[in-house]
Amino acid sequence: MQIQSFKIFCDLVETESFTKAAQISGVTQSAVSQQVSSLERQLKSLLIERSKKKFRLTREGELLYEHSKLIVSTHDSLLHRLQEVKDIVSGTIRVATIYSIGLHDLPPYLKRFLRSYPTVNVHVEYQRANQVYDDVLGNVVDLGLVAYPNKDNRLQVVPLREEPMVLICHPKHPLAKLKTVKLAQLDTQKFIGFEPDIPTRKAVDKVLRDAGVSVRVVMEFDNIETVKRAVEIEAGVSIVPAGTVAGEVTKQTLAAVPFADVSIGRPLAVIYKKNKVLSPAMKQFIALLKEAA
Repeated sequence: MQIQSFKIFCDLVETESFTKAAQISGVTQSAVSQQVSSLERQLKSLLIERSKKKFRLTREGELLYEHSKLIVSTHDSLLHRLQEVKDIVSGTIRVATIYSIGLHDLPPYLKRFLRSYPTVNVHVEYQRANQVYDDVLGNVVDLGLVAYPNKDNRLQVVPLREEPMVLICHPKHPLAKLKTVKLAQLDTQKFIGFEPDIPTRKAVDKVLRDAGVSVRVVMEFDNIETVKRAVEIEAGVSIVPAGTVAGEVTKQTLAAVPFADVSIGRPLAVIYKKNKVLSPAMKQFIALLKEAA
C-alpha cells in the first residue's frame, strides 16, 4: 500500500464522488476505482457499500478512513517541515474564489506572489460562494477566498480586510451628479441585485431593510460583471464593492457614489479546512494576502 492510495481514499470519502476524487489527484475516475479495489483486496475487506444509491462506507471503510487521515496528514506534515528546513517554497496551491475577488482583488497579489516564488504553481478556480465552501471542505482545493465568511467549526477563517461598498449608476442618472448619496434616496429606485443566496446580496438587503428603504429589484445575477453590465445599460442602480468598478469609473461608463449616512463594508477572508497541514507555499500565500490587507 502506498501513501497515494490512502490519499485518494480520503479524497473519495470527503467528496463522496469518484469524479471529484480523480480531479483532485489528477487521475482518471477509473484509476480511483482501481485504487479502492486494490485496497479492498489487500485488506480483504469491503470498504464501500456499492449497492446503496447514496455513498456509504462499511465499518471497515470507516476504520480505514480514520487511519488514512492520520497517515496522509503525517506524511504531508513531514514533507512540509522538510521544505521549511531547506527553506524551499514550491509545489501547487489550489484556490477557489468568488468572481469579484478573483477578477479584481486577487490578480495584483497573485502576480507579486509568483514573482517572489516562481516555482509555485497557483491554480485558481472561479466559483459561486456555496461551491467555494464545498470545495474547501471536500479537499478539492486548498484555500478559498470569500466575502462575509460563514462561521463553521470545520473551517479556519483568516480575516483580510473590509472593502467599501458604493452606489453605482449610469453617468446620466440623477444620482450620478451627487458627491455622496443618502440611503433613503434609493427608495423606489430600480435595483440590480445579486441572486438572493449570495452573501453580498443578503448583507445589502439587511442594510436596506434596517434603514426602511424599499428598492424595486428588476434583475438578479450571480456575478459582479453581469451586474455592472446591467447598470451600464441603465436598467437600474446597484450597490457593489468600490474596487470592482474602478475601470468603469475611469472609462466613465459607470458612476460610483459613496454613501453619506452609512458605512457599508464587505469583509473578505481566506478559508481552509481546519487541521489542514499547510505547505510553506500556502503559508506564504496567506501571509502575502494578510500583508496586503
